[in-house]
Amino acid sequence: MRLDKFLKVSRLIKRRTLAKEVAEQGRITVNGQPAKASTNIIPGDTLGIQFGQKLVTVKVNDTKETVRKDEAAILYTVLKEEKIEK
Repeated sequence: MRLDKFLKVSRLIKRRTLAKEVAEQGRITVNGQPAKASTNIIPGDTLGIQFGQKLVTVKVNDTKETVRKDEAAILYTVLKEEKIEK
């Protein structure tokens, strides 16, 4: 599954176009490597997503094409959240 689609389906980022923009800005890593929106995601991958002054690291548990809102959180596990200091 594409990175931008996973971020939308899992509701980590609300819109797929926004997920694409964030990836283009270099604010997302997959397994420690900078990722494009088209990067293929598989269960077991580790994503690092920078939201403003916060870096969230999540592990991909599953990739489903569609999922209900209340079940979206089962697609990933938050490993850590850390504040970025400049």
